[in-house]
Amino acid sequence: MFRVFAAACAALLVAPAAQAAFFVSLESGVPGAQDTTAGFTAVGVERFDGRSLGGGQSFVTDFGGSAFIGSYSSVQVIDADQYGGAGGNGRYAVTFGNPGYSLDLSTSLPGGVTYFGFWLSALDAGNTVSFFQGGNLLFAFNANDARNFINSLPNAASYYCNPTTAFAGQNCGEPYAFLNFYARASTRFTRVEFNQVTGGGYESDNHTVGRWNRISGTVIPIAGSSVPEPAAWAMLLAGFGLVGALNRSRRRQVPA
Repeated sequence: MFRVFAAACAALLVAPAAQAAFFVSLESGVPGAQDTTAGFTAVGVERFDGRSLGGGQSFVTDFGGSAFIGSYSSVQVIDADQYGGAGGNGRYAVTFGNPGYSLDLSTSLPGGVTYFGFWLSALDAGNTVSFFQGGNLLFAFNANDARNFINSLPNAASYYCNPTTAFAGQNCGEPYAFLNFYARASTRFTRVEFNQVTGGGYESDNHTVGRWNRISGTVIPIAGSSVPEPAAWAMLLAGFGLVGALNRSRRRQVPA
């Protein structure tokens, strides 16, 4: 009996972790990059420059004439400043709360949407982005993982301060980076949500949507993505059940 329980525990320890539905990379070739260098079979970008200023906006975009359609809800658009706005001009998207804003996606292309990327400026630990298929949460990412990864790099200082000419050297307490989100295998998503759970604001620009065929940058280790496989849990529960049955049997054999 105890050998079965030990085997179950061992299986739990050595079982391969279930992969997260996405992997994430940092555009690391040139610190200050504000666009992706990934490869695509189809791609489009929303840069917000032609959008009206103000909060609580809802609008539809084709990401610059692409095969992808996006519907933004409750997003705020503001002018470029030291915290955001690719190129140091134009406009960008921001939220200051939770819930923040959402982006619903569709495409006429077979296979759906498999990539999303954006320039995350003035990055802080409260910036979160979540991916859904219908009403099912597929993956949630806290930008603190990206910040910790950046801080571990030898050239970490290169990611700090606004990299644009118009605001160069400003807001040097926060990193600026372009993040790529790649759906694995057959994973597809139809909705992206942006929330600022703590702290100041969640600034982003150059929202890029597509079907990827080549990754770029350096893959970021994602905290908390190791989940034991169901078979390992089943063995462990079976082990506990056998041990419990053995203990009950022994109690019944104790003389009154």
